[in-house]
Amino acid sequence: MLSLITAIETHDIRFPTSRELDGSDAMNPDPDYSAAYLVLRTSDGGPQGHGFTFTIGRGNDVQVAAIQALRGHVVGRSVAELCADPGALYRDLIGDSQLRWLGPEKGVMHMAIGAVVNAVWDLAAKREGKPLWQLLADADPEWLVSQVDFRYLSDALTPDEALELLRRGREGAAERATELLRRGYPAYTTSPGWLGYSDEKLIRLAQQAVADGFTQIKLKVGADLADDIRRCRTARAAVGPDVRMAIDANQRWNVAEAIEWTNALAEFDPYWIEEPTSPDDILGHAAIRRGVSPVKVATGEHVQNRIVFKQLLQAGAIDVLQLDSARVAGVNENLAVLLLAAKFGIPVCPHAGGVGLCELVQHLSMFDYVALSGTIEDRVIEYVDHLHEHFVDPVVIDDGHYRAPSLPGFSAELRPATIATYTYPTGAFWAADLADADLAATVESAKELTA
Repeated sequence: MLSLITAIETHDIRFPTSRELDGSDAMNPDPDYSAAYLVLRTSDGGPQGHGFTFTIGRGNDVQVAAIQALRGHVVGRSVAELCADPGALYRDLIGDSQLRWLGPEKGVMHMAIGAVVNAVWDLAAKREGKPLWQLLADADPEWLVSQVDFRYLSDALTPDEALELLRRGREGAAERATELLRRGYPAYTTSPGWLGYSDEKLIRLAQQAVADGFTQIKLKVGADLADDIRRCRTARAAVGPDVRMAIDANQRWNVAEAIEWTNALAEFDPYWIEEPTSPDDILGHAAIRRGVSPVKVATGEHVQNRIVFKQLLQAGAIDVLQLDSARVAGVNENLAVLLLAAKFGIPVCPHAGGVGLCELVQHLSMFDYVALSGTIEDRVIEYVDHLHEHFVDPVVIDDGHYRAPSLPGFSAELRPATIATYTYPTGAFWAADLADADLAATVESAKELTA
């Protein structure tokens, strides 16, 4: 019997991470890590597809509404056809002229498309009985090329060049897959470095990271130079000279300011400066790269599409490419980004700060290692020790390495209890929290009236 997509079920999932300042940085002082989450329901009772995009709280409802607006393109489609060619749906979604007008290929609608496309890949991998990294690594190079949209890219990467990269990537893939399963993929951790943490907490978490096998940590910077000098000095003393220490400004600076500030921190040997300015400023990144060398320049978590990545590479503006699993339009567009990075010889070190992003990007990096770039040299995946317990297939870190997922799918599925508890505003946690807030407001009003 033909199986069809019967529904896109959506959920507004929010976690109160701002209360402990988890995730805090110079531009986002109070983030509540959130997921605009969806489930692709099918008519045959088989595996379902799960996907999401990441936000930091308010506005998550807008992102959920954007996902709902895509139902007409998905509901009623054949499951077998979707799984055989996710690129067909990807092209339909980014090609909808009325929705495209809201971008084009950027912003809320593009992220919604990514959530839906990622859910299709989750469904395809589950139906194939493989984790997504393995599904991609085992795929024929010709089929992978068919999944990529080369529009606007052909001046930097042609389909023939992509096919050659993927064919070369298959050489030795079996041996690399065996090594991946044995050792895992290198990680670095941002957990010690949130801007709102005390120096004591920074020291404790940095030293714990080294003890846990991490060879790189990251600190948030950009709010106050004197504080950054003190925090970088504290962190460097805590981890010693041999551990890499990256710094991340989260787009806080103008170009000249970025150069001046980064050079003021150069004595602490930062490995890279991340997001030193607007993610759209290609020439600004190039100028910063020239001005702060040998400190590397890294960006990507807010790069909105493959075209901006192409230009960053063409302009020689970055040393490290930080793709994000949920910012662009899903796996298909990230395949294009990985191929561009391979063509230009730039290492990919994905962004993964946020709910569920570690779970997703591990698959992309592992595919890249096994069947595209063939290397983990100077490549690490960000790891943040937040909220993994809410996933059916959470990441596993062992001695500073991501263990390769073995369960079929894209590791995107939330536990039912999490959905019931953290759906906003009706889930058990938020209903109780909002009731407490209303009660507190009522008591305060009564005090004012009787004063």
